[in-house]
Amino acid sequence: MFLANTFFRRRAGPDPAIDSHASNQVPLYTNAAYYPNWRIYRKEPPSSLRLGFISHVYYAFAWVQEDGTVYLSDEWADTQMPVDGAEGCLRAFVQLKQQYSAMRIILSVGGGGKGSENFAAVAHSRSRLDTFVRTCRELVDQFGIDGIDVDWEHPSDPKQGKDYVRLLARLREVLPAPRYVLTTALPAGQWALKNIDLSAAAKYLDMINLMTYDFAGPWESETGHQAQLYGSGVSGDSAVSYVVSQGVSRRKIILGVPVYGRSFLGSNGPGQRYTGHGGEEGVFDYRDLPRPGTQEYHDQGIAAACCVGADGGFVTYDTPATVKQKAEFVTAEKLGGLFYWHVCSDARGPRSLIETGYNTLHEM
Repeated sequence: MFLANTFFRRRAGPDPAIDSHASNQVPLYTNAAYYPNWRIYRKEPPSSLRLGFISHVYYAFAWVQEDGTVYLSDEWADTQMPVDGAEGCLRAFVQLKQQYSAMRIILSVGGGGKGSENFAAVAHSRSRLDTFVRTCRELVDQFGIDGIDVDWEHPSDPKQGKDYVRLLARLREVLPAPRYVLTTALPAGQWALKNIDLSAAAKYLDMINLMTYDFAGPWESETGHQAQLYGSGVSGDSAVSYVVSQGVSRRKIILGVPVYGRSFLGSNGPGQRYTGHGGEEGVFDYRDLPRPGTQEYHDQGIAAACCVGADGGFVTYDTPATVKQKAEFVTAEKLGGLFYWHVCSDARGPRSLIETGYNTLHEM
């Protein structure tokens, strides 16, 4: 297993955000987190985050132009705004590698909506793909980062699936292992994964970040748990089983954890009709959960949690109890680790999902 797919065991000190001596221990599990660049406008710079439990930071997002050029989606925030004594938020993360010597900084390319709209055309064209891989490498060199995460959401047919694998192969040529990290984020549903030769893709990848969340949301007519590990329909377990069945090494599979809750008003549990959504576009940051005056529930059988009542109705999310179950699942199934979308929404102390995941993955 490559160094890129490992982290180093460190006993949590009084303040893990300060204690960063993690570079000479036994390599074990990935515990990665995405950082969305727009959160800098909410006064959440890298220095405000507890990074001592994080092996990989995915800086999101860079986007892709029609000609294949990869560019930073917010030039001001990413490269110009004064952040933690650096020019831009991306450089502020990179400079923290002096403190967290085992942490890797990865640039995530794509994302939902505009971030992925040009991937199909670029991946299908030799000249555009040449531009894509060249500009990816230029950004890696310019900022001194450790690799690229491809978040194409998502190849929609087998032809695009073949182009996706070709894109990964070209990227691996310009970002050779083990010096550089190459990862991808993929949906958990077979309806999307079936378009990709996952075994072929995995040959070029250090990690596959399996987005085992958003199983329920405003696109569905009924409520449901958004990130259940077990249960009928799509689940974390069913997604992992499918990917493994396609010939992917278990150690390359990273299980996704949402650090937010999805709200369904006018309901009090899964499998119900609902009337609308609370929060910001139907979402609450995890650190704001459970909602005031509500009761929190943990369904151990499916590893899912929720709170019910007040301004959110039925809100489905992960808790330390469910993350502990998921981390135990990772170790039992010999997977590579966990990742979180996203770091800024986490709570502190005993309620932290990221710290719970790290501690459970690395407990003796």
